[in-house]
Amino acid sequence: MLRLCAILVISCFATAALADDSCNLQAANKKLAGAAKNSFVTKCTKDATASCDSQAAAKKLAGAAKTSFTKKCVNDAVGQ
Repeated sequence: MLRLCAILVISCFATAALADDSCNLQAANKKLAGAAKNSFVTKCTKDATASCDSQAAAKKLAGAAKTSFTKKCVNDAVGQ
């Protein structure tokens, strides 16, 4: 249990470091607006969800821990 908590804390710091490159920030840097921005953010969100799910599987998370991890990971990646 202690190992799981340590992994979650480390992953939170790692995802926080990656938040600088969020989907919304990337869209702003590309000066996207309207439908182009929506399309870009939607694809980026799908990619982030897949990545976060694979990270949760690699960490062997299940149930509420997986849901919580994935939700935070995706929100950090999207920039919400």
